[in-house]
Parts: sequence; C-alpha cells; structure tokens
Amino acid sequence: MKASQLVSHLKHKGNPRNLESMAKFGINTRRAVGVSIPHLRALAKNIGAHHHLASDLWNSQIHEARILAAYIDDPLKVTERQMEDWVDDFDSWDLCDQVCSNLFDRTEFAHRKAVEWSHRKEEYIKRAGYALMACLAVHDKRANAAAFEKFFPLIMRGATDERNYVKKAVNWALRQIGKRSMRLNREAIEVAKRISGMDSSSAKWVAADALRELESEKIQKRIKA
Repeated sequence: MKASQLVSHLKHKGNPRNLESMAKFGINTRRAVGVSIPHLRALAKNIGAHHHLASDLWNSQIHEARILAAYIDDPLKVTERQMEDWVDDFDSWDLCDQVCSNLFDRTEFAHRKAVEWSHRKEEYIKRAGYALMACLAVHDKRANAAAFEKFFPLIMRGATDERNYVKKAVNWALRQIGKRSMRLNREAIEVAKRISGMDSSSAKWVAADALRELESEKIQKRIKA
C-alpha cells in the first residue's frame, strides 16, 4: 500500500468529534483529521514493519499519518539524522510521546538523544528528551541502574522549566525511573526532595507529584515484590 492511499483512508475515517476531543486535551489539530489511536494501531498491525513507507507517511505532514509512521517504522533502520529531522517536526505533545514511546526509545541512539535533547530550548524537543528517559525506564530492560542515574542531574536541571509540556515530561521521567527498582526508587525520592527545595513553582510541582507516587504504599509494595 502506498502512503497516498493510507492518507486518503485516514482522511475518510477522520471524525470532527475526535478533533474536538483532541483539542480539549491540548493536541495541535492544525494538520489532524480526527482518527483514533486504536484505529491507527489496527492499521499498523495489518501493515507490519515498513521503513520506507513510514518515511513517506511522515512527509505527508498529516498528524495521524506521522503517528502511524512511528508505529510501523523499523527501529533498526532508523538513523540519527532521521531522528533529528523528525524531532524538529514535533508540533504537539502527543506526537512527541507517540514517536518516543513507540519508535525512538528502541533505537541505538535513544540514551544519547535523551541527554542531548534535554539541553535543547525548543519546547517539544526538550520534552522529547525527558519523554525518552521515561520510555527507556519502562522499555529498556537490559540497561543497568547507572544508565538511568545519569539522567538525575538533567531532571533536576529541567525541573525549573515552567513550560507545561516540559515540566510534565520531567516529572514523568523522574517517576518512571523511580519505579524501575528499589535502588532507583530511593535515589529518585532523594532527587525529588532536593528538587522540592528549589525556588521554582514548577520544581515544587514536579517534586510533590513525583513523591506522591514514588512513596505511595502501592508503588513500594510493587517494587519490593
């Protein structure tokens, strides 16, 4: 199937009500057509891995086509140049998170890009850096604790960013790393307490929300088990 056919299908399946719902959640709908995530996932399952088709879908600039591209691309064929090109195109928090959690975090460049992008000034690129940290904490089962401990100074640095989509990603990264093991949980709690002492409303929110989950009885029992 060609990208043009898939784009036509997406436009046909688009629902104005979905666009309204997306907008309510802060999703940029300027290039969206209103197709649900379950439908995109079903399409991806039928298509299978297809690197070149993913590239063509991305170039269509359609919001849902780009999410579908992340679902079908082959992480082993993704280049560093492609990651830089795609991250420059991020224009919505959901596109950022879908690409990071379904493709970028499975590439060989993921850990390095998490660090690099966390230093960028652009809102969605910086979010991508912290989103990658969070997704790696969940999906990279082979990485040791040290691979995630290197993110703590970056999380502390990013905690003072007052932009909503950045601070939420910083918080996400801290919580996911802190749920990976007992060792990382103790360290993440200590980092959160240090962040809480910063003179920043964003930092105080990041810390309070993270501590609420990381110190909860539910999470403590799950990690110990």
